[in-house]
Amino acid sequence: MIIRVQHEDFDSAALQRELTAGRSDVGAIASFIGLVRDVEGESLQKMTLEHYPGMTEKALKGIADRAAERWQVLDLAIIHRIGALEPADQIVLVMVLSAHRGDAFAACEFIMDYLKTEAPFWKKETSGKASKWVEARKSDLFAQKKWDK
Repeated sequence: MIIRVQHEDFDSAALQRELTAGRSDVGAIASFIGLVRDVEGESLQKMTLEHYPGMTEKALKGIADRAAERWQVLDLAIIHRIGALEPADQIVLVMVLSAHRGDAFAACEFIMDYLKTEAPFWKKETSGKASKWVEARKSDLFAQKKWDK
């Protein structure tokens, strides 16, 4: 399991090679890469992500552990960037290895839904107009609730 919170960009192909090196039991890899996007009509200049070192990594590991308990996960990675990012920059990567695609897809989606609602990151968007802290969206909370079934 790889959990990283970092300023540097990430290389998903290199991470995939790292996770699969020497393995022949992987039948599926599901991954998600989130990008910083310009909010319609806002002219986003940058998004600044802050976190609480130590607490953040522990929270990410907890989310990963819950996914691994629920689905047949062979290995996984969560990479989340911090610092100042611009539109189109990579911000987050979740990669899940499993023997079967269903487990890989479900675990990947679960992890992303929980990252959006439970990971202790604080995001500030700066546009030509002003800066504002980003609140959790109702749609993110709704997406997380579907896993309570």
